[in-house]
Amino acid sequence: MKPIIALAPMADMTDSAFCQIVKKVTGIKDFPIVFREMVSSEAVVRGNDKTMGMTAIHEAERPLIQQIFGSNPKTMAEAAKIIEKSDNPDGFDINMGCPVYKITSNFNGCALMKDPKTATEIVREMVDAVKVPVSVKMRLGWSDPLEATKFAPQIEDAGATLISVHGRTKEQGYSGNADWKLIAEVKKSVKIPVLANGDIFTYEDAFRALDVTKCDGVLIARGALGNPWIFKQILDVINGKTPINPSISERNQIVLEHFDLHMSQYGERGVFTFRKHLTWYFKGIPKIKEFKQKLHTINSKEDLISVLDEIKTSSII
Repeated sequence: MKPIIALAPMADMTDSAFCQIVKKVTGIKDFPIVFREMVSSEAVVRGNDKTMGMTAIHEAERPLIQQIFGSNPKTMAEAAKIIEKSDNPDGFDINMGCPVYKITSNFNGCALMKDPKTATEIVREMVDAVKVPVSVKMRLGWSDPLEATKFAPQIEDAGATLISVHGRTKEQGYSGNADWKLIAEVKKSVKIPVLANGDIFTYEDAFRALDVTKCDGVLIARGALGNPWIFKQILDVINGKTPINPSISERNQIVLEHFDLHMSQYGERGVFTFRKHLTWYFKGIPKIKEFKQKLHTINSKEDLISVLDEIKTSSII
């Protein structure tokens, strides 16, 4: 559908459990498109068990795009072939936008924007290796915010079928504001679909971003954390309905369902790694501060239920 509405790939966040919850909240088959958190091409080729576990797909998540990172074209292509055979994602996305040092220091992520020759070779090798579409996620540039207007056409020529653009440079990291007007310039530079990414925290933001960038869709990252309802709200606006916020009962129910899926994916240690999601689910809610310590120290589902009941009866929402 158009506009294209998608969940952005986020390391340690957009795992199978969260992607399933996003789809459950919308209740619509095939909406939104989800981009799974990135995996290392090197680790895939080595057959790393943890990495291969990250690529497993539940049918409820589809359409799902698996993001992959690396700097060796042959290795990237081989990893894509392995994942396509084992899990059959609906597409692959190449990470050329991550600004984190441990990624860029090995010439991965946004570092590829400084090396168009290698970047385009990676795209060509992957396009030749798999049967599904290959897309690329990038930033405005490494330090020059106009760099993507030159880089994107080269990625298009190499065979990418879609580009996502985060409206900051690598040097900016996540500071300052995403420049949607410069994303609009990238959109003008190519013929393939472009998704706008950065500073989309509400459904209103999504439509403002579409208006400013003239892009074919949006890729929502932090705006979806703790707020899987954002996709349903966007869909409601598209369908001429009035979007509504979740009730405290609905929020608590989704938190518990997410917890169950998370525990199913990660086992006993999942109770500790799930705490990061609780921070997002209740972020910005007035008077939640008194419950934060309890949320951050849960050790079981019973603990979580107890805190959620306290929040509900406290009438803070």
